[in-house]
Amino acid sequence: MLSSVEMSRLTMAGSIGELDAALRLCADLGYIHLTPYSAETDGISVGTPHPDADEVSTLLSKVRSAIAVLKCSNKEGPISAKIVKQALSGKFPGDLDSISSIIENKNNADAEITRLEERVSILNVIAPLNVPLELMTELKSVEVYLGETGKARKAHQVFGELSSRIEMHVAGDVVAVACAGKEAAEVQMAMGELNAKPIQIPSGKGTPSELLKEASVGIAKNQQVVSSCESKMESWIQNNGRMLLAVQEHLERENEILTGHTLCATSSHAFALEAWLPTTEADNARSVLSKACSHLMIEEFVEEHGHGDDEHHHETEYPPVEYDTLAITRHASALTNLVGRPKYGSIDPTSMLAFTFPIFYGLILGDAGYGLVIMLLALVLKSKIGHDPVGAVGARILMNMGIATFIVGVLTAEAFGFVIENWSPFAAFYDSLYNATHHSLTGTVFDEIFGLSHTYLPFHRAGGALQDYILLSIYLGCAHLLIGFIIGFINVFRAHGPVAAFFEKGSWMLILIGGSAHVLRFVTDESYGTFEGSIWSAMVVIGVICLIYGLAVYEGFGWLGGIIMGPIETFGLLANTLSYLRVMAVGVAGVKIAEIGNEMGFHGMADAVSSGDYLVAVLCFLIWIGVQVFALALGLLSPSIHAVRLHFVEWMGKFYDGSGQEFAPIGGRPLHVEGH
Repeated sequence: MLSSVEMSRLTMAGSIGELDAALRLCADLGYIHLTPYSAETDGISVGTPHPDADEVSTLLSKVRSAIAVLKCSNKEGPISAKIVKQALSGKFPGDLDSISSIIENKNNADAEITRLEERVSILNVIAPLNVPLELMTELKSVEVYLGETGKARKAHQVFGELSSRIEMHVAGDVVAVACAGKEAAEVQMAMGELNAKPIQIPSGKGTPSELLKEASVGIAKNQQVVSSCESKMESWIQNNGRMLLAVQEHLERENEILTGHTLCATSSHAFALEAWLPTTEADNARSVLSKACSHLMIEEFVEEHGHGDDEHHHETEYPPVEYDTLAITRHASALTNLVGRPKYGSIDPTSMLAFTFPIFYGLILGDAGYGLVIMLLALVLKSKIGHDPVGAVGARILMNMGIATFIVGVLTAEAFGFVIENWSPFAAFYDSLYNATHHSLTGTVFDEIFGLSHTYLPFHRAGGALQDYILLSIYLGCAHLLIGFIIGFINVFRAHGPVAAFFEKGSWMLILIGGSAHVLRFVTDESYGTFEGSIWSAMVVIGVICLIYGLAVYEGFGWLGGIIMGPIETFGLLANTLSYLRVMAVGVAGVKIAEIGNEMGFHGMADAVSSGDYLVAVLCFLIWIGVQVFALALGLLSPSIHAVRLHFVEWMGKFYDGSGQEFAPIGGRPLHVEGH
């Protein structure tokens, strides 16, 4: 759950005639990740694709082009591979050519409409001149200039005595000048003085008004063509859209198999390939693949420990990474992928992200009303695009965000910015909640040491519990960072041993724990000085010394770099911790925005209705709805950004290495086709 799937290296070799069968067997298994051959050896080279690859690639290009235009979906599940193959050997290629022709006709009509609309826009500008276009384009002895300017009324004044040597027409903001070639330079200067924007004279014969009618007719005809094509496309999608997606998946699989030769080492008589596969599948793979090769070896990957400038360590080829998370947390891999897959052998934070990301989001937004709206949005999203894996993951993440927001909203007694503690439907519930929690922390370590005197339910984060909200944000940050350092410690311990783990990550843990306790003691104990000697301050000093040593020896900074960077990095940890105050700051800001909207809109509307001023009531209602929509939109965006930042920057920055390569088995993963 907290690590990726364990991988083993597969090495195969056999006669060149067995290569096609070997690649197809690898694809049929569905869990063989080929690695490209890149060495250079006399007599051995990279393989060449199968002769059928060109035909498959051509057909695949047509399919992809069609899918790029057509909005196909598959809500009915996968199609059997047998049916897909029958379709490809039957009439589907002809159907594909037919829809490709329709798409091309539509594109041509769209392009013609665009051209005609541009022509219409120019003709509309020059129409007031009412000058036939052939007079402006077909007289070779005369040069014609058209320009659009807001200073058209000053044209005669600007041209001056030049007007007697040229033919000039002014209509609206358009200036048209016809002149002999020798006057062209002066005409251009005068047009420039008028700041005239040049107009490209359209081709054709007849007056602009006549050509406008022709263009309008052309636009109407092409719009009919577009409408007809779109109707045919919709009909085609209903009949063939699902099959089109299945064909694309099938052809992509075939293309990978037929071009898989380029990942193998080949000679005139033999082939060799290397790949990765899950260790749990080693026995099954051995029994299947041994039929298509003369040599087969599967070895479990074992990382050799090294550090720093160890040359061998840097040359280690790590296996690709396949997530090994629980089904209920698998959706969070979409978040992890934003910063790259975890390095093989390190702890995978995906399962933790699945819970902590929505919790952080909920702690920031924390409104039961908005939580319900977000859950409804998630259901709508799932109904619209839930058939697509990406859409399903997005809907799942959004639903979790809504649930967390609703729960925190219930605990804080907030809904759409209203405090609902005293509302009659909820008063009894919150009274019992208050009585059960009001004195639960009194006299405990949370009250006397951590200062959480107002931490009870309902938790009024923007009211009497604001100080506790600030403290809880800091404590949350310290705990979150500590977990990050612990994960980092385990990662380094696995890769380089306990000594490196202590100096690289253990030093940070000493600084974080000692520093947090030292600051807490200073705040809560008046007799405790800033530079008071204690076990906590000693932990900070020891931690900084160990950090300097770790930077100098294990991180390659050298002693001078370690001495300089150690204290600087320590203050960076303080900034990381204080960054968690954004949980409080953004949360309170959201509460206040909603409160202002309620005060200006809802309460103003109620006062206006009671006084009979219904126009003001309508205005206040619109203001209230507008503020609520704005607050919800901001609530979807801002808490998401801050929750992502706290995880990706502050937390994962303490342990995460996103250099892992995605596990991509040859033949891909089935989605629209089954039974390969």
